[in-house]
This record gives sequence, C-alpha cells and structure tokens, in this order.
Amino acid sequence: MKMKYVLKGIAIAGSIILLSTAAMYLGLAFYYADGFSYETWINGIYCTGKSINEVNEELLKQCNYTGLTIIASDGKSYHIASEEVGLSFDFREGLDLYLERQNPYLWIDNLIGDSTDKKMDPAIRYDKESFRRIIDSFSLFDGKTDDQRKLEITKGNEGYYLLDERRHILNEEKTREAIENAFEGTEPFLDLEEAGCYEDLPLTAQMERDIALWEKLKIYQDCGIVYQFGDENYPIDGSIVCDFLMLDENGDFVLDEAGNLCTDEEKVYAFVDRLCDEYDTVGKARQFKATRGDVVTVEGGIYGNELDREAEKEYLLTAFLSRKKEIHQPVYTQMALHQGKDDIGDTYIEVDMSNQMMYYYENGELKIETPVVTGNTSLRRGTPSGTNYVYNKERNRVLRGADYASPVKFWIPVKGAIGIHDASWRSKYGGEIYKTNGSHGCINTPFEEVSQLYDMVEIGTPCVMFY
Repeated sequence: MKMKYVLKGIAIAGSIILLSTAAMYLGLAFYYADGFSYETWINGIYCTGKSINEVNEELLKQCNYTGLTIIASDGKSYHIASEEVGLSFDFREGLDLYLERQNPYLWIDNLIGDSTDKKMDPAIRYDKESFRRIIDSFSLFDGKTDDQRKLEITKGNEGYYLLDERRHILNEEKTREAIENAFEGTEPFLDLEEAGCYEDLPLTAQMERDIALWEKLKIYQDCGIVYQFGDENYPIDGSIVCDFLMLDENGDFVLDEAGNLCTDEEKVYAFVDRLCDEYDTVGKARQFKATRGDVVTVEGGIYGNELDREAEKEYLLTAFLSRKKEIHQPVYTQMALHQGKDDIGDTYIEVDMSNQMMYYYENGELKIETPVVTGNTSLRRGTPSGTNYVYNKERNRVLRGADYASPVKFWIPVKGAIGIHDASWRSKYGGEIYKTNGSHGCINTPFEEVSQLYDMVEIGTPCVMFY
C-alpha cells in the first residue's frame, strides 16, 4: 500500500516537471517569436533576442566602404567615392527573410547543435545616374569606334614609330560592367588588366604589311653610335638616322632587291655638316662671364675645335651601314685644350681691354691680376677681340716692326704677331693710356706679373680678349 502511494507521488512529480519544462520551452519559443533565436550569430554579431532594427544597426557599423579605385594598364588610376553617389547599405531585407524562415519552436536546435556564424550581404543602394556620369568623365574611354582605330607608320620627334590603335584596346562595355560589379561587391580595387578588359582588334592585310615594314624600321633606327666631345655625348639615335632613309618622289621608303631599307648617302653627309657646324668653335661667338661681372659676347679668334668633315662623313656612313655600336672620338683638323661646346674650361687668360686688366685663372682659381696696356686705339692699332690661345713661349726676344725693335724678356704670343710681353719702357699701366699711348697691338704687362705668367701658363691655354 505504501509502495502504491510512492509511485503515485513520483508520477505526480514527474508530471509537474514535464509540465514546467514544456511551459518554459513554450515560453522561450514565444519570446523568440519576435526576435532572433537562441545562439544566432550573423557576420560576427550576436543576435539572440534582438529585433531586426537592432541587428541592422549593429551590422551597419561594419560597413565602412569608401569607394572603388580602378587601375588601368598604363598605371593611371581612377576613383569613385561612395559619398559621390550616395552609397548606402541595409540588412533589413535579408534579416526579415531570415527571421521569417526561423521556427521559434525549434530554438532547441541551436542549444544542442553547433552554433554557426551566418554570413549575410547587405542590400546596396546608390545613385546610378551619378555613378554613370563619373565613369563617363574618365579618360579611359576615348569615344572611338573600332573602325576609327588606326594602325600606321608615322614620324615623330624620336623618329618613325608605329601608331597602333588596334592592339590592347579597352572594351568599353566589358569595362563598365566590371566597374559596376566591383563597386556593388564593395571591392576596394579593380585592375582592368587582370579583369580581362583589354583586347586586340582584327587587322587588315595593309596593316599586316605595315607591321612587317615597322620591324625593319625598328632595326634600322637602332643605331648604337655615340659621338663624344669631351664630357659631352651625342648619340646618333632614331631621331637622327630616320632622316638617312632614302625616299621616292611620293615620300615612300625605297627598298632594295632583298627588301631592305636603303640609305641616302647625301643625307648622312648633310648631317655630318650640321654636326660640325654645331661643334666647330674656331672663330665662333662665345658667351663669356667676365671678371668684372657681366657676360660678354666674344667673337673671332683662332682658338677652338674644328672637325675633319670628310673623315667624319666617311666614318659615319661606314659605321652606320655596318651596324656598329661604339663610342666615337671624332677626327679634328684643329683641337682646342678642351672638346665640346664649352672649350675654354677653367684655366685661361682673360684680357679686359675696356678696363685695361689681365687675369689668369688656373683650375678656376685667380692666380694673377694686373693692369696692362693694349693697342693704341687713336692710331687704329687697337688689340683685336677674340678667343685665342698661347701657341708659343719664348725668352729674350726682340720684337720688330716697320718703325720699332723692342727687346723683351718674356714673349707669349696668342695670335699671329700679337702677344703678351713685358715693356721695360713703361712705368705705368692701366687707365686710359692705351687710347693715345698704347702698343702696336700687343698686351704690355708689368715685369713681375708677366714673368709669373710665363712660368705658369702652358701652350694651348685659351686667351679671351674683349672690350
């Protein structure tokens, strides 16, 4: 009898526990009916018991997309900023669908099963018209149709080149689609090359022939000869040799029997003449910074470089036709102390005849500064301007003329019978002596200074003389 009551008590207790558990389960199911179920995670956000708006707000905090940078094959980049097109995100549509499919009575599945982080993409909205206008403003698109894209040989500052508008062409339709997909996928970068947005257009038979001719032109213009003028290099590159080509009366390239491009020898010779005109300096006008501070133009004189034109014409034609690649030191008929356009250097004699001063610079350092007396201008014996040079040095020389014989201790000739020397008959130098009591054209110099100059100066040193 006692056992009967025990069993009955157990049954009643079990029923109470069962009813309590059921009530609790149903209560939680009712609780989750308006929110996300137990152990619901979306994009790393814990959503249990939260409403759609609450979860949406938290998910939006993760959306920090600033825009898309598009990279073209030439390295240029273009950007579409999110704020320019009013970009916005919204997860509510996806959350609503997720919640709709959720069965609140099966919340237990999340308790006894493995809880997983659900992935959800937001709905993206932006101003498509503004987006299109921004893309239209990119210089990516040149507006040409396929029929308008050329392939032809043309000539520019660097020589002939192949104008090829039919290879590696941007496919506009494919590019626009790729940009839109990347932007809507919130990609930070889009490489158009990697996206396969470039393509080659078909070629005509004439275009194929132009390509074959261009390959010959590339070889022809690949000249490796470099002229060296002192520290200056003058490469004989495509911009020069393109003018060596022989052309017919229609301006078309002339080919030999083997189909090779022909060279016009006279054009090569004409170039050498122009090169010599540029680098020959004998008698040329020079801009010279005088010690007195201004820049003077010095014309005439015997100092300078002079190229051997005939030797250089023969060299360049032969070297070019044999495809030589070398640094070439040209042949000169006269060589200055330095080669190149600046042939004076920083060691020279300067004779300022207006101020009646002479200076000697050695490696840029002023070594001698002295007053002098130059040619008598009242008798039209003024010392001539020009860039000359020391071509000899002599001791104890008697200078002779029609009406004079003057013994000097130091004789430094710089142009013909004109030179620098001592003048024992003078006690004063400088000023305006030269205008009425000047020399026959030489530069009379105090004994101490001319003796120093004689010991220091070398044959070949430039002597710049000007008023």
